[in-house]
Amino acid sequence: MTTSRRTLMTAAAAAGLAATAVATGTGTAYAKDAKGGGRAVKEHFGTLADGTRVDRWTIRNGRTRLSVLSYGGIVQSLEIPDRHGRLANVSLGFADLDSYVAGSPYFGALIGRYGNRIANGRFTLDGHTYQLPVNDGPNSLHGGDKGFDKRVWSVEPFERAGNVGLTLRRVSPDGEMGYPGKLTVRVDYTLTPTGDFRIDYEATTDKATVVNLTNHTYYNLGGEGTGSVYDHRLEIAASRYTPVNKTLIPTGELTKVAGTPFDFRRPKAIGRDIREAHQQVLYGQGFDHNFVLDKGITSRPEHIVTVGEPESGRVMRIATTEPGVQFYSGNFLVGTLAGTSGKVYRQGDGFCLETQHFPDSPNQPSFPSTVLRPGQTYRSTTVHSFSTR
Repeated sequence: MTTSRRTLMTAAAAAGLAATAVATGTGTAYAKDAKGGGRAVKEHFGTLADGTRVDRWTIRNGRTRLSVLSYGGIVQSLEIPDRHGRLANVSLGFADLDSYVAGSPYFGALIGRYGNRIANGRFTLDGHTYQLPVNDGPNSLHGGDKGFDKRVWSVEPFERAGNVGLTLRRVSPDGEMGYPGKLTVRVDYTLTPTGDFRIDYEATTDKATVVNLTNHTYYNLGGEGTGSVYDHRLEIAASRYTPVNKTLIPTGELTKVAGTPFDFRRPKAIGRDIREAHQQVLYGQGFDHNFVLDKGITSRPEHIVTVGEPESGRVMRIATTEPGVQFYSGNFLVGTLAGTSGKVYRQGDGFCLETQHFPDSPNQPSFPSTVLRPGQTYRSTTVHSFSTR
């Protein structure tokens, strides 16, 4: 999902890393374990208008390489091999910080406090009504106009049990973007020895609040900048979805996907039904909907999605603990943004699969709760596994 789609580390060596930081003339620092196995690379990526430094961290494990910005926790690049072993970046993004600041549609961003939309930017909790910034028509989207995607995070590399990763931390003060409670957040981005990209979210609060964290990476398994994703074959283990009104707020219904363009229970091309004259497709100008996962909420990640690209042979499988996934087919990429490769992004040049609790849950009593209270710990995990066929 995007900012009004219609209009548009610091680092210390982690425990377990017998690390050294070697500064180079280009401002790059390298952290390497004592055995010479894994490595995290920190580079100066740019400077914000207030003088805050933004770094890019790059980690690798096997043939998978991930680059993450301290600004917004943004996945700037994710490189994986195709069936012939050729690497390509499969995530959409920008080559420079200014482009992210000027108007990114949440490319690769860490989303919070609340992923997706809240109707009229308002919810009531324990008898108190909270007003959030309205930044998507009449609604609040992705935590407001300065959500977690526009904040600078502390970043620390780690390596343990063969995994290589980055820990991102941030404290969101009470009242930030209208949300109650001081929220202390930790997010781990991990590359496993088998090439999985795992995201673990954790948060605590000192006051009752609502939380729904996710990641907003746009994927194109053919490679960033290679054109449409409509030929990707997608399968989602969801028998129902949450239909929306014209401002993309759920109606509260859980509607069966059978007989609709939203039926991805068996693999089909993303573009096969995207131009059907179905009211929900018209509202989203394509797919921009929450799918109700058959598995529900689980304590461990369970498989929910498989998507494959025929030419490269790349396959991505997603497992999550979450009860929903927002499938967005890149409907509002309108040819105004040039990506990391220098190619212009047009409609359908990337897709998002945002694992989540449902949109507008604070105003929908029948939806799974997103309330977090003092003494509780919010935890969520999503794993992206890559292979070829």
